[in-house]
Amino acid sequence: MRAGLPTDAGQRASHGLAWVATTVAALEAVLVWCEAGGGANPIDAKVAQLAFAEGLAQLCGGLPMGQNEIVRPVDMGAGAAARQLGEVCAGLIDADHAGLRAEVAGALAQGQWPSETLHDGMLDAIRDQYRRFTDAEIVPQAHTWHLANALIPDATVAAMAALGTFGVCIPEAFGGLGLNKLVMCLVTEELSRGWIGAGSLGTRSEIAGELILHGGTAAQKAQWLPRMASGEVLPTAVFTEPDTGSDLGSLQTRARRDGDGWRIDGAKTWITHAARSDLMTLLVRTLPDAIGYAGLSMLLVPKPRGSDGDPFPAEGMEGSEIEVLGYRGMREYALQFDGMRAPADALLGGEEGQGFKQLMRTFEGARIQTAARAVGVARRALELGLDYALTRRQFGQPIIGFARVADKLVAGLVDFVMARELTYAAARAKDSGRRCDIEAGMAKLLAARTAWSNADASLQVHGGNGYALEYEISRVLCDARILNIFEGAAEIQAQVIAKGLLAGRN
Repeated sequence: MRAGLPTDAGQRASHGLAWVATTVAALEAVLVWCEAGGGANPIDAKVAQLAFAEGLAQLCGGLPMGQNEIVRPVDMGAGAAARQLGEVCAGLIDADHAGLRAEVAGALAQGQWPSETLHDGMLDAIRDQYRRFTDAEIVPQAHTWHLANALIPDATVAAMAALGTFGVCIPEAFGGLGLNKLVMCLVTEELSRGWIGAGSLGTRSEIAGELILHGGTAAQKAQWLPRMASGEVLPTAVFTEPDTGSDLGSLQTRARRDGDGWRIDGAKTWITHAARSDLMTLLVRTLPDAIGYAGLSMLLVPKPRGSDGDPFPAEGMEGSEIEVLGYRGMREYALQFDGMRAPADALLGGEEGQGFKQLMRTFEGARIQTAARAVGVARRALELGLDYALTRRQFGQPIIGFARVADKLVAGLVDFVMARELTYAAARAKDSGRRCDIEAGMAKLLAARTAWSNADASLQVHGGNGYALEYEISRVLCDARILNIFEGAAEIQAQVIAKGLLAGRN
């Protein structure tokens, strides 16, 4: 990349750098995973070989940043370096991998999957527990819930709470399990494999819990964390406003001290699970004379839980549902505040002007969690495509016997493993206590693309049936599409990664 290239002025090149770095990091994660298995599962080495062959070919020739955007080495002033890399790796890149892909497809057809063990009995047991729960409680009902645009049933929420879903990372001192982000990835991945709505519900408490744990007063922690960990209180994040998107410094919703509390006025949009929630983490402007982020504060605003008949019973608050293609089960809302009251102790940490900083501390965890959701969606898409390819017969044989069908499944499997291992690597970086905004952005960037490409390929395997609402893949495709947008769009992730790399962070 050209030295000193400004990130904004050279956006295509800088974002290309982000995709190059993400691809390299994913290949490194796959290598660590493959070597850790020690050859016990023969399919692992085959998947790794295919990952490196395709990854290196893309690094030399062009990386897909989107459906119709290919960034090439020449765009980054790296044409000569790419040609040199291609010469060094020509044996791997130019090899005929058709036989290898056919072997992997055959293994999938026999029910053999790449290794997923984390070489830790507790972690593997947690995955197994949530996989069994998801297969029993989520998978059989998810599509029905989706088609009805129904909220996740209260009984299912209670069952999730009984497993400890809402308190995975909340310390034991506050009633949680006190586990790490890697565990939360496993939980989120498995629940999202069943339905992204189920996986996302757990992240509501994760985001709010991290905000309060790191930014709240002792009283706020004692008041809210135990109730969130148990599932008694379901929180919702209320940040986004109309016309602001990722530009949080332009937020206009205001809160001012009024008597013995706060008065809130303004509008928010794309608020997930707003009606059934009990607590809003609300980003507002409390210092109107301060410019940009400096005037923002975070309020903890309790509200009565709504019902189907009266979704927003709180005085001074109204809401309207935003109808969406997918990502259902919690529902999206536009909210209007007109004199809504919040208690005097609602200010997170008791200090104004800290809201943006408090929120920024949660971005790494939130993006890693979104990557885990994407990994779960990517796997479900692959499962559905594989099942259909094994049972659908054309011209006298299951369609998995046709190379173009099998190749889609194998490519999806390779991408899934790369996204999964990169997400786990980001979670481990977060658990180590070091800054990992680049790693989190990479995981989210790659996993979201993988979820969409796997869902799209799986629907293609289904043919016309995939376009029918009765088939589950139609839902998975809609669910996958949002992953490239929320918690920072793909372009925002690339910007974060590029700025970090250009600033010398690693």
